[in-house]
Amino acid sequence: MPDIGATLREARMRAKVDISELEAQTKIRAKYLRALENEEWDLLPGSTYVKSFLRTYAEALDLDAKLLVDEFKLRHENLSDVELQPINAAAPGRERRRRQGPFVPRWLVLVVIFVALLVALGMLNNDDSGTPVVSETQTQTQAAQPPPPPPPSPPAKPKTVKLQIVATGEVNVCLKAGDRTLVNSETLQAGDKTKTFRSRRLRLTLGNNNARLVINGRSRAVPAAANGIGREITPGRGLQPLSADKRPVCRP
Repeated sequence: MPDIGATLREARMRAKVDISELEAQTKIRAKYLRALENEEWDLLPGSTYVKSFLRTYAEALDLDAKLLVDEFKLRHENLSDVELQPINAAAPGRERRRRQGPFVPRWLVLVVIFVALLVALGMLNNDDSGTPVVSETQTQTQAAQPPPPPPPSPPAKPKTVKLQIVATGEVNVCLKAGDRTLVNSETLQAGDKTKTFRSRRLRLTLGNNNARLVINGRSRAVPAAANGIGREITPGRGLQPLSADKRPVCRP
């Protein structure tokens, strides 16, 4: 398999996506994205973060995230010295303990001491008749306490995404939801806005980057591209680049 960093960089270049756009999309700082492409693992905060960043970066570029993470584990994660020791290796001093008699584990001694302390504390909390001392105020306070509230339920994941296109200059727009055409190759002028569309999956083709995309109320700039711009917007994956052969085509 090619190097991990080279695989990420080549996929990004093929998709014509800038590092700054991926930073906004993945919420991973640009310096960490560059470190992944350059395989500068020591610049990243740790192995767990590396695997998480790799997975997120690969999914943003439609790559096999599991394959890249497994490749990182194979190349850069080693077993610790403890894991490499033989399982049946004899512990030093075992013969000496056998000669000295039965061995009492330290944890057993600690358990005995802990139980003895609990018994002593219980005896101190009892009165002369052996009845535990509990004040009337304590009993009333404990009875008046309400039961703890149930934990809040997690918010439901959205099933649709909302999109509005705002023109910052002259731009041609083609927008589809499945086989349904929402904007049929319309040319917008600066300041023009489309309606706000809602769907499970939206596919967009722009003639240039003279537009802002308002996705679920958040404005996103569109980077420039030489041969048109294609984007897919879904609730789960957000904004994803589309290659030229997957972009929607409108025929007015």
